[in-house]
Parts: sequence; structure tokens; C-alpha cells
Amino acid sequence: MLCISGKGYNMKNFSKSCVYQIYIKSFKDSNGDGIGDIGGIIERLDYIKNIGTDYIWITPFFRSPLNDNGYDISDYMSIDPVFGSMRDFERLISEADARGIGIMLDMVFNHTSTEHEWFKKALEGEKKYMDYYYFVDGEPDAPPTNWASKFGGSAWEYVPQLKKWYLHLFDVTQADLNWNNPEVREELKDILRFWKDKGVKGFRFDVINLVSKPDVFENDFEGDGRRFYTDGAKMHEFLKELIGDSGISEMLTVGEMSSTSIDNCIRYSNPAEKELSMCFSFHHLKVDYVNGDKWTLMKPDFNKLKELLVSWQLGMQQGGGWNAVFLCNHDQPRAVSRFGDDRRYRCESAKMLAVMIHMLRGTPYIYQGEEFGMTNADFNDISSYRDVESLNYYKIMLENGTSRQDALNILAAKSRDNGRTPVQWSSGENAGFSSAEPWISAAENFKEINAEADLKSESSVINFYKKLVGLRKEYNVISDGEFIPVGVPDSRLFMYKRQYQGEELLVICNMSGDEISWNDSAAGGYTQLLGNYEHSGKSLMPYEARVYYRK
Repeated sequence: MLCISGKGYNMKNFSKSCVYQIYIKSFKDSNGDGIGDIGGIIERLDYIKNIGTDYIWITPFFRSPLNDNGYDISDYMSIDPVFGSMRDFERLISEADARGIGIMLDMVFNHTSTEHEWFKKALEGEKKYMDYYYFVDGEPDAPPTNWASKFGGSAWEYVPQLKKWYLHLFDVTQADLNWNNPEVREELKDILRFWKDKGVKGFRFDVINLVSKPDVFENDFEGDGRRFYTDGAKMHEFLKELIGDSGISEMLTVGEMSSTSIDNCIRYSNPAEKELSMCFSFHHLKVDYVNGDKWTLMKPDFNKLKELLVSWQLGMQQGGGWNAVFLCNHDQPRAVSRFGDDRRYRCESAKMLAVMIHMLRGTPYIYQGEEFGMTNADFNDISSYRDVESLNYYKIMLENGTSRQDALNILAAKSRDNGRTPVQWSSGENAGFSSAEPWISAAENFKEINAEADLKSESSVINFYKKLVGLRKEYNVISDGEFIPVGVPDSRLFMYKRQYQGEELLVICNMSGDEISWNDSAAGGYTQLLGNYEHSGKSLMPYEARVYYRK
């Protein structure tokens, strides 16, 4: 187990690490109110420890109106009672430390809830707090720019009593903070220091590369406005200041980077820059978008997926940057439903996708339920959905002439709620998540797909994940090796190598549901280290993955 004392961290420490992500509202309910909480995390610490992960990243549990499930924070230094108390959190830190697990918190610093004390004072006309946000003079029918909110509609909201508009790149209840104001940056540093003093070992920063806004706002006649605020002019300056001054440079820090570039992520994560430990990028999770539009059905373009994974691996490697590698999180559909076959080959494709990600150069992230192959929810009624983005776009689709059934089909494939249904702990009542009706329904397949059943099978998905996490700690070629793509004549295959000080790894993934003829000579001189089928014959089975090793 890695030392998590906070001393002597560098990229190599994190290369051996694996992070388990918890979407707290859906992880485990300990008090019978249908909502996951801190007590539920404590109950399952041994389960997480058994997987072998080193950190737990927990989505926001701070005080919030919960319009965006906690990503609309009204008080950064207090815990929303629905999730527990500060005493509960202090116990969580203690119990996690005892198991060698570091707790990472999710910091939403691009915006606050409009219920935050700062914004309330701004609405009262206090100049100090108006300068904490972006308030722009204007007429009620003329927004300052034509920028679009990422949740639909205008990115501006009018405040009649002030005769001003405020900027909200996300929901109307999420007002963007003005990072150009040094007082705002000092407030944010104080928040990080507060949680560091509580024993937190790392931070994930939500859409952090959007915080550097221009001094002058202008219309975007080429897009939705993002080119004016993504990876903005002062972004690297702001990050260096935030990380350095708050005293967290030795801790694990990861930035969620929206619509970013490889060059920027190299700078964000190269240790010499003294900004972040690693970056989340999302280009590879848009390969089933139609011309950048998420809300249209399209099968994943696997050639594009491979191309993007390779380009980011090589680019970050060459520039000394570091990736967070993943397919699932709380904002994405379930990977086994999206990129695999969640019916006929659920276990096989879940394992293949895990191999593809965990053998890459970078720090792997496991999202709750991914480790035993949870699937999309397959909701068939709008009343089942809770996600503000999904509900907004459902209305937009209907207004644009999409039929109700087609809109529901799109939500069933694309909604963020697919990743937010309760963790399926058992085949018991409410999937073992809660003794009460959950805040969002569990997927109907919980009686067959659940952690309890998976743990009983030696060949299960969860035991496969445990092997992957263990191999990263055992083999330096996995944690620290160079990434080398391998060209293949069959587009259904993804192959790459890792090399490190005389060690070599060969990774082969059949990304299709087809059986593919295989020339075993490509693996000559290697020993098979891992596979998701028992055989190692002359053909690759549907969604088969093999990992070969030689020294």
C-alpha cells in the first residue's frame, strides 16, 4: 500500500494508485431515508479496501439545495444534513486512514449555488459580493452575449431589481464565480485548507479549466461561447496560485477538463509546472455524439475511440503529462451498456473494457458498480428521471418535434441518471441500497447483477478488477511503462504495448461481439498474464482481452 502521509509525492506514486469514485447519493444509505450518506461509505470501506484501491473520491456532500445533486454548493465548509454530520466525516477519515485509504473531495469552484451566502448578498446589491460573480448591465430582453448554458438555454439570467444579468454556464441556480477577483481566489484557498486540516488526502476539481473568463464578453458566432472561456488566458496562473498557496501541492489533485486540449493538459499535469497531478479529459467519451451533439442516438465509433486513446496517451507521454484513465463516472452512461454488450456478453465485455483502461499509462478510476458490471437503467418513463440536464433536454427535444418515445429512447442511452441509480449491493429489497424507497429507482436487473452475487464467483467481474488493481502495484511496466501503439489489420481489435526497463506488456482487446481469427505468433516469447476467457487459442472470442508479459 502506498504511503499517504502527504510527504514525498510525485507522479510515480500516483502511477501505482487506483481511485474508487463514489457518487454519494446513490452509494449506500445507512439511515433509511432512501439517500446515500457518509455512514453508508463507512459501512463499505472493507469492500473498497478488498478491491485494492488507494483513494476514494466522493462527489459533493456539502450543504446544497441539490438542484444538481450537490454540484450546486451553498456552503463549502459544512455538510448537508441529508448526507450526515461533520462528526460522521471525521469518523470516515479515521476509518479510511486505518485501512490505508485516502479520501478525496470534489470541489466545485467554477460556480456556487444561488443559495450561497455570497450570491444572496450580491442580490441585495452589496458591491463586494457582486464582484464575486459576473454581473453585467443590460435590458431584460437582451442578454450580454449569445452564449449557451451547458444544460440548455441561455447562459445568462436577468435580475430585475439589479437591472443586471449574471453568468451561469450550467443551471440557472449555479452562478459562475469571478476568479479575476483575488478575494474570490483567497476564499477558495481557505476552503482547501479547511478540508486538508480535516485529514483529506486529495481533491478533484470540477470543470476547473472553465474558471478563467475573459475581461470583456462578446458574442460567439461560431459556437456556444466555450471558445472564449475554455482553458482561458489566466488558467495556468490561477491553478499555480490555488495549489501552491493552499499547501496541497503534495496531495493527489485531479482536474476535470471540459473541451480541453492535449497541450493544456500537459501543462496542467506536468510536475514541473506545479499545477495538478493529473487530468480528466472527455474526448474519448464523445465517440457516440453526432457532430458534437450528445442528444442523438449513434453507435460508438470504435476507430475514433482507439484513435483518441492513442493520441492522448502519446501526447501526454511525450509532454510529461499524466492522464486519469476511465470510461465511467457520475456524468456518463454505464460503459458496459455503451461500449460492450450488456445482455449476451455482459461479463466478458465488462472485463475487456477494464483491461483496455487499466493497462494504459495513467491512474485508473473505478466508478461505483463498474467493478461488478452494472448496466444502464433502461428507464421507460420520464417520471423515473431525476437529472436536471436530462429533464431540460427532454423538454427541448419535445419542443423541437422529437416524439416522446424517441426522446425516451435517447435518454435511456444518454442520460446521466444511468450512472446514478443505486449501487446494487444484493438481490434483496431495493437492491440492498436502502430499507426505504430510493431517491431514484434501481435498475430492474439488480436481482441478477449485484455485488453480493459477484463476490461469490471466482470468475466474476469484481475478482477480475481486483487482479487488475493488483497487477498495477506488482508490475512497474504497467504503472510506469512507455505506451506504444500496435497497428492491426482488423479494425475490431485494439492492441498496444507497454515497455519499461527490459519489461514488456502486450495488450489485445477484441472490441466486438465477433469471433476473430488470431495469429498467435504476435505473442511469441510472451507469457499470458491475464485474460477474460480460460482458453488462449487461435481465435479471439467476442469481447476477449489478453495481457501478455515478457522480461
